Amino acid sequence: MLVTRTTSRTFALVQRRAAVGNGASNVLVRLNGTTATASTGAGAGESVPPPQTQTQITTTTSNGTLTPQSAKSITASSTSNIDSPSPSSSSTFETQKTEDVAKITPPKKASTFRYRPSISLTNPRKWTRPVGVGKLPVYDEALKVIREDSKKIKAELEAVRAEVKRLEGATENKNVKGELEELRKKEKILEIQSEINLPQVRWGVANGMADMTKPVHRHLAEQKWRKQGDLDLLMERIYQMNVVPDVLPAVHPSIDLRLTFPEPPPSNTYLRTRTRRKHKPVEPGVYLVPEQTRRAPRMYATVFHPEERYYTLVMLDPDVPDPENQSFTTYLHWMVPNIKLSAGSSGALTQPTPVKYVPPHPQKGSPYHRYCLFLLPHVNATEGLPPAAYSALTGSGNEGVADARRGFNLREFSEQWGFDGGNGGGAFMWREVWDESVSDIYRHTLKQDEPVYGIPPQRDAYAEVKSMRKYVKY
Repeated sequence: MLVTRTTSRTFALVQRRAAVGNGASNVLVRLNGTTATASTGAGAGESVPPPQTQTQITTTTSNGTLTPQSAKSITASSTSNIDSPSPSSSSTFETQKTEDVAKITPPKKASTFRYRPSISLTNPRKWTRPVGVGKLPVYDEALKVIREDSKKIKAELEAVRAEVKRLEGATENKNVKGELEELRKKEKILEIQSEINLPQVRWGVANGMADMTKPVHRHLAEQKWRKQGDLDLLMERIYQMNVVPDVLPAVHPSIDLRLTFPEPPPSNTYLRTRTRRKHKPVEPGVYLVPEQTRRAPRMYATVFHPEERYYTLVMLDPDVPDPENQSFTTYLHWMVPNIKLSAGSSGALTQPTPVKYVPPHPQKGSPYHRYCLFLLPHVNATEGLPPAAYSALTGSGNEGVADARRGFNLREFSEQWGFDGGNGGGAFMWREVWDESVSDIYRHTLKQDEPVYGIPPQRDAYAEVKSMRKYVKY
């Protein structure tokens, strides 16, 4: 079979086998739908002879044999047909192409987002097994061992409770009292151990469904706070920023105290009065802007003791400049006495504040200020602080108590009324620097002139020499 190249354009031909009469012939089908047969006598299965020269090549059509000169006209028409196919063939080709692509490309699935429902004591969820029954025998056996161990410890707990009940009637004997105290300690330990390994208990505490009235839940929540980094971060910031020993000689928190402040205001003045800022948790030791602390923070305390105890909240700034003594002094910003807390306490701390909150106002020209907040336990957990302890501090900062707030010594106050930060309680701190909003606090809240501090200018020893001419003519 011979393929003729009569012009510079190349025909794209497709070979097909067609039966003509009793025999077969090779038919060349062009892409424009025309056919051409080669002028050769080779039958089916015979090899195609080598290509010939331009003068020996002829083109055969259904009308007859054409010479190369007459084939040029057919070539031009065929080329135009190839370059501009008919609308019917083009649409058929596009439809077939679309159908082929649809078969190969799978349909795109609509993107869906699975939101996890909120979990809390008010909206609880039940624990479900991560593996079905019988699918993993090892897991089934492990759950069986945990349940059997829990039953054994609960049986021992019931025996200890019966013994405690028997000894409570014989409290006159000192030896019995000592034994009774030991049994009560053992009772608390067994009550925790009887449920601490149950997966539903651990899952509930880890997912915010801790019932703080149950000893095992309190124990797991306290271990989470102490061993998963929250307490470590707080103590790191307190000691790095020298809150200890600048403010108190020792701090050993036993309450998880968390604070929330509004978001920073937008930089755009137009949006400041049109944007509602949300309260967000604050990490200990971070920098806040004075605009965020114009109002008192929302405080949340997680307490781990079941009985009610009295605490007093104190917030002060130990970095107020004292130019008379060329040092720094303290300023009491807030005091809330006689706060009752227990493991059943929930929500934000709400308590009448006889010593009103004064917003932080770091002075211009001073370095960053540390704002320290302590929740101090009373020496007698069942007795409140008398009004005489804070009567001189009542009122706001502009009502004659500024001097009492300024220079407030927390060490002396703690020694006088029996507070000890090293014996539990809560602690928190953050930092602030001066900005333009502090001027409004001095003008509207404190109603005082804003002080400005800075490094005094030093005498220039070369001032006289600098005024002299460098070169002098003689």
